[in-house]
Amino acid sequence: MIVPPCFLTETPEMSQQPPFALSSELISELLTGMRLRGVDYRRVQTGPEFGLDFTARPGGAYFHFLAVGTALLRTGDGQLHHLCAGNAVFLPRGGRHQILSAAEMPVQCINSFDAAPLAETVCAVKACCGSETRPGAVFFYGCMEFDLGGMQGLGPLMPNLMLVDTTSGRYPGLVPILESMQGEICSTRVGYAGILARLADVVAAMIVRGWVECGCDNASGLVAALRDPRLARAILALHRQPGRDWTVSELAAECHISRSVFAERFQATIGVPPQRYATELRMHLASQWLTEHRLPIETVAQRLGYTSQAAFSRAFKRVTGQPPGASRQKVQKPTA
Repeated sequence: MIVPPCFLTETPEMSQQPPFALSSELISELLTGMRLRGVDYRRVQTGPEFGLDFTARPGGAYFHFLAVGTALLRTGDGQLHHLCAGNAVFLPRGGRHQILSAAEMPVQCINSFDAAPLAETVCAVKACCGSETRPGAVFFYGCMEFDLGGMQGLGPLMPNLMLVDTTSGRYPGLVPILESMQGEICSTRVGYAGILARLADVVAAMIVRGWVECGCDNASGLVAALRDPRLARAILALHRQPGRDWTVSELAAECHISRSVFAERFQATIGVPPQRYATELRMHLASQWLTEHRLPIETVAQRLGYTSQAAFSRAFKRVTGQPPGASRQKVQKPTA
């Protein structure tokens, strides 16, 4: 079992402060806003030779779990990754990729194969040629809506691909869940399709959490701030009370340092001033509440501490480029 690295090294100036449990308190707070929901799942069975192409999904993500056989996964940059039964793969940026039996195999778009409905949002695909009955590989994949919520700043820092090997020990909590997925895929018991969809969502979320807990591959920016107790306390305060009209002095007091030192350190580490970070966080929450929760604009403005709907609308347009009403209408169009 690999224990997530400790993000803090105590220094003399910190020795009088209470310990800051970043790995539990702050990560839990930030991950609360994460949204990861599958919109299209498929159980795929291939023949001995196969080449499947998955188109890019900007703003979305892909998840794959290989239950039977071996395969190659080729990412958009041409890199090949070897997969064997029990491997799970998460592509948080939804980039184009291919799953093949061999590197030289020609590919065919996965959407060109007939899909037989199994449950809501879940289908079965047989990507076999002719009368082939012996499967080359059996895997389950999902296209997902992926929103990091308050951790949106981590998006550009995430790798194109996260590979989970159940033998590596990095994600010990995933092993029993992946074993359950493997059993459901192979047994095809009653109701297995819906169970697989829910397990896939859980596994993908745990992969993201594991990446964060293990230090985000030493990425900079927001991650560096989360490791620094002099900044992390302020970030936690902002996420807990996004509707409070925080001043830089108040945020600095949360971190037990001077206003000037805090402002300079925040800007240098995250790349934006504290109040801009706070405003962008509020507007990201506002977008979620307007489009996903369908809250009235006035309610959202009040929740985020704005004294008037007009002031909120000006701030929303300044950050997002459009008024809050247009944001909501954009989501309503497909169902009109």
